[in-house]
Amino acid sequence: MDLRKLKTLIDLVAESGISELEVTEGESKVKIVKGAPAGQNQMVMMQAPPVAAAPVAAAAVAHAAEPIPAAAEPAGHVVKSPMVGTFYRSSAPGAAPFVEIGSSVKQGETVCIIEAMKLLNEIETDAAGVIKQILVENGQPVEFGQPLFIIG
Repeated sequence: MDLRKLKTLIDLVAESGISELEVTEGESKVKIVKGAPAGQNQMVMMQAPPVAAAPVAAAAVAHAAEPIPAAAEPAGHVVKSPMVGTFYRSSAPGAAPFVEIGSSVKQGETVCIIEAMKLLNEIETDAAGVIKQILVENGQPVEFGQPLFIIG
């Protein structure tokens, strides 16, 4: 695919109401995504045929399906993630964390933020007590139902 076609596709995406465009031409594949913050637009161009990527993807899926040994469940109340997103311990990059290990919390108190789809969601504890463990690192992606904190 030549540069003029790419430029035309990028302009079409920028001017239209669509947020994502994927075009396959022969063995070339182009994906243009709009809506990221300025300077963060994505354009991915693959020259390899999609069949070549299938064994790698199958191996990754097979590896992900392997059972993970269950760790001993920590004693105390577990605060779990109510959504998929990115975990943040504080309200801003330089700000103090909402809680630390040993912090006393009341029911309904904000303990972290989970960013999902560019929205910052304050996560509140559903039990009172003392933070015994913080199970997630700042900036780490979290899944629905993933344990975040242990309150004793």
